[in-house]
Amino acid sequence: MIRRYILAALVLFLGVLPRLPSQEFPALDLDQNLENDPLTVKLAFFGPGKELYSWWGHMGLVIEDSKTGGAAIFDYGVFSFESESFFRNLLTGKLLYSCQESTAEWNIHRYVSAGRDVRLYTLDLSPEIKKRILLQARWDTAPENRDYYYHFFKDNCATRTRDILAMATEGAFFQEYGEAPGRYTLRQQGLRYTWFSPFFDWLLDFAMGRDIDTPATVWEEMYLPLEIERNIRDFTYPDPGGTIRPLVLSVETVHTADRPAPLVVPKEQWPRALLAGTGTALALILLGLLRKSRSTAGRILMGTFHAAAGFFFGILGSILFYLSLFSMHDYTWHNINLFFINPLLLAAIPLGILLAAGRGQGWKISPEKMLKGLWSLILLGILLAAGIKIIPGFYQHNRTSEALVLPIALVLSPVPGWLRKRIQKKR
Repeated sequence: MIRRYILAALVLFLGVLPRLPSQEFPALDLDQNLENDPLTVKLAFFGPGKELYSWWGHMGLVIEDSKTGGAAIFDYGVFSFESESFFRNLLTGKLLYSCQESTAEWNIHRYVSAGRDVRLYTLDLSPEIKKRILLQARWDTAPENRDYYYHFFKDNCATRTRDILAMATEGAFFQEYGEAPGRYTLRQQGLRYTWFSPFFDWLLDFAMGRDIDTPATVWEEMYLPLEIERNIRDFTYPDPGGTIRPLVLSVETVHTADRPAPLVVPKEQWPRALLAGTGTALALILLGLLRKSRSTAGRILMGTFHAAAGFFFGILGSILFYLSLFSMHDYTWHNINLFFINPLLLAAIPLGILLAAGRGQGWKISPEKMLKGLWSLILLGILLAAGIKIIPGFYQHNRTSEALVLPIALVLSPVPGWLRKRIQKKR
């Protein structure tokens, strides 16, 4: 059970997709005469699904052969959960993905059955280019070539198909979008798809470092399948004869799902986090008043909260510490959230238990004072994280994490006691 929860948290921002069952290759003739233009090339776009790893959508390359009647889909984002080294590769960032060929009709039906949007874009390409795409796709799915190291932003099902589009248009697709300024940063693009789930929206935002907060190009934004769909709709290019032709010949909507659509404009979630943090802080103030009355229940509840907060934030901070410093997941590197959510918070677990049990009150430094000192460090970490962002090159869009933890750390630090004493002195 614990393994499943860990997996769920990781696949959210590592984007794992299950491997398809093995099938016979559809009949596609590689040696046929192209005079009758027997091949049709389509892009299949699959909208977000219910599972965490499917929230950002998916896509595949469909090739139909009118001569043989075969129709294959080439999927560039396939992985097996059953691999013996799955967890090790997932944690280290050396996750092997595969390119796999399967029957188009069967595969598309899977997505329809899963309740996902399915749209097919037929591309307007010359017979020679279609043949070249088929050869490239077959080369990509050959046993000696099909495996590659997955990267959430730089190498996935969308980026590999995007590169094929650049090849199919003789570089025109890259020339149009390679240096064109994007609409949002890579972080903002990703968070457009997670807005409906407050916890996982925050978790993803928390895990990503500052390197994805720089301006992105349209080309880079196309790590998301739906961004490719958006950019091919009105794209035109010169064919080998110099004729300007639209890339998209027709669009077929196979299925429309009843699921939350990605936001058109990224939404700032720090007010929601601040509300959650402030609500927790107010509850802690009430617990503090109960604690002042020498109530056993107040002591137990306060100690339990410290231990629970230490477990939750300490575990997350430990995972982030590893990912940021020791894994190959480079989009978690340089993460200033470590200033205030880090392994130090694990110390709150035993200290909170001691406080709840009423132990250590006669110590030179009691568990309660140690906890106040710990939360003082967390508070200083938040202030440091907020201040360092004004230095060029150190900006990170992490206001949501700061807004969540700041009210809690403030209430649990010595600051309220210090303010109370100052007020009493003035009176």
